[in-house]
Amino acid sequence: MELTTVWFILIAVLWVGYFVLEGFDFGVGVLLPVLGRNERERRVLINTIGPVWDGNEVWLIVAGGATFAAFPEWYATLFSGFYLPLLLILVALILRGVAFEFRGKRDDPQWRAWWDKAIFWGSLVPAVLWGVAFGNIVRGVPIDADLEFTGNLFDLLNPYALLGGLTTLTLFVTHGAVFLALKTSGDVRMRANRLAGRVGLVAAVVAVAFLGWTLASYVDGADATILAIGAAVALVGGLVANRFGREGWAFLGSAVAIGLAVITLFAGLFPDVMPSSTNPAYSLTVHNASSTHYTLEIMTWVAAFCTPVVLGYQAWSYWVFRRRIGVESIPDEPAASSATHG
Repeated sequence: MELTTVWFILIAVLWVGYFVLEGFDFGVGVLLPVLGRNERERRVLINTIGPVWDGNEVWLIVAGGATFAAFPEWYATLFSGFYLPLLLILVALILRGVAFEFRGKRDDPQWRAWWDKAIFWGSLVPAVLWGVAFGNIVRGVPIDADLEFTGNLFDLLNPYALLGGLTTLTLFVTHGAVFLALKTSGDVRMRANRLAGRVGLVAAVVAVAFLGWTLASYVDGADATILAIGAAVALVGGLVANRFGREGWAFLGSAVAIGLAVITLFAGLFPDVMPSSTNPAYSLTVHNASSTHYTLEIMTWVAAFCTPVVLGYQAWSYWVFRRRIGVESIPDEPAASSATHG
């Protein structure tokens, strides 16, 4: 297997990890004003992702860094063409991270309310825009013979890409609700379980429509079709498990559904990394967008050494914070020192 193919697969794996892990904490952030009916419940919700949200963002950083190093032409065209959406995502992620750190610094309801809004919007905006971005990558964007983006913002706001944004939003909210049902106890758990069932039905319809459109218009091949069917089956299986209160299986189902959906998009793209809607001959591929063989070789050795360490540490952090939490675990007044966790 060529190293260009290896790194295409590794970048796909990084995006799968990012959407599966960051997806549920985006969902928790969006559900904060919905399921958090008082300060204690809102702190319960934030505490479920408090120890892991920043680790989940590492997957995005590594995916961006790997793209820059392995496929510099892809990185350059993507970031120049998608400048405004990616800037909005970056601002939202920064605002969200600051909100987690600062909401507990003052014992003032108004202060916390403002930061709760920041968590909500800082989760909602990326949840939508990532779907829009990937929808455009799969659909193709205007790229000329010099491998440069020649379109504008309105080219990115097409019906297919917007449906992609709605798909990621509903999937992430479902994933977050299932995660909350898995991680909380009492009334919060019961409400999260019921909400996951309702939102999950919407997500299933929207996701099937998006993947169906993808397979009909932009992606060919039996492999992509099988993967898309697998994603739909996993999501339905997760919703059935959620209906019977089996939150662990439900979370696995929603995680597998998101992961297979992302793999479907990457499988459909290969060997392209960014198709051109102007002329297929101008498309960026794993060959014309890649770094030199020597660069990829060095990166492969670094990845082989570092990846197991990072995966081991993140798995350990999830294991340490695996227990359920409820309102009984939250003191009456927030301690300023616990700002990161609510």
